[in-house]
Amino acid sequence: MSDAKTDKPANEPHNYLDFEKPLAEIEGKARELRAMARQTEGMDIEAEAAGLDAKADTMLRDLYKSLTPWRKCQVARHPNRPHCKDYIEALFTEYTPLAGDRNFADDHSVMGGLARFDDRAVVVIGHEKGNDTKSRIERNFGMARPEGYRKAIRLMEMADKFNLPVISLVDTPGAYPGKGAEERGQSEAIARSTEKCLQIGVPLMSVIIGEGGSGGAVAFATANQVAMLEHSVYSVISPEGCASILWKDAEKMREAAEALRLTAQNLKELGVIDRIVPEPLGGAHRNRTVAIDSVRQALHGMLNSMEGQSRDKLIQDRRRKFLDMGSKGLAA
Repeated sequence: MSDAKTDKPANEPHNYLDFEKPLAEIEGKARELRAMARQTEGMDIEAEAAGLDAKADTMLRDLYKSLTPWRKCQVARHPNRPHCKDYIEALFTEYTPLAGDRNFADDHSVMGGLARFDDRAVVVIGHEKGNDTKSRIERNFGMARPEGYRKAIRLMEMADKFNLPVISLVDTPGAYPGKGAEERGQSEAIARSTEKCLQIGVPLMSVIIGEGGSGGAVAFATANQVAMLEHSVYSVISPEGCASILWKDAEKMREAAEALRLTAQNLKELGVIDRIVPEPLGGAHRNRTVAIDSVRQALHGMLNSMEGQSRDKLIQDRRRKFLDMGSKGLAA
């Protein structure tokens, strides 16, 4: 976990999560003191404000030292957490978006196109949730429809044809469950996208930047190497959905989050992911610049590790990775 300070201005409040309310009170008092000092000439409150800053820093470290799985879910869903669009704008140059599935429509919840990463041509694909009411509705809150997965398939086929590495950025609560999506073959589109991930003979690396929900995430993350941000989550179902099925009570989401083993630390131990990307103290939303740079370094490492590998080896290693999941437990 990085100790980097927030990149928000000191006088601008954060969107605090439920468990951060005591922290909100302390940081709010520090902001109020500094606001009073700006309005009152000769008033010196810096020592008192610095003391509150130190107290807030200690509390923040304590809160994030051992987050429960449910609290990690809350952090992963934070509205100010950097999304796919933010990563593309910061990490890639010459990004050229490619739209549509050449069949039905363009799904705005899935971004994708040609770009350069570290001056190397790549294809980037990702879920985009949006950052305000208008964009969230336009992006369908990151829940892809069949045409989104078919767009991803088209982009992966292009990458395979022109020998371009594929980078996927996963951040979705799951595939869209609406009537229209089901009518247009949602499950088939997810399965075809997952199949295409297993077929392409180029390096495929994925980063879970927020939520990795169900098959909607797996359809982009069936990769040679999978990384997760420290406070991201990745599971077969949301904690609320799991609780509704098992206990008929969505309010038991905390117990469900514990049982699902959906944290990056759990999944690294189980061999589902390959690396954990550290986040700034307090989560990626508190210092987006540092969080995005951590993802940059992880992508560098993954891409370099697959440099020069043959097409057959990339495909075989990817297939073996997923076939071997769970085999350790069975062998024991």
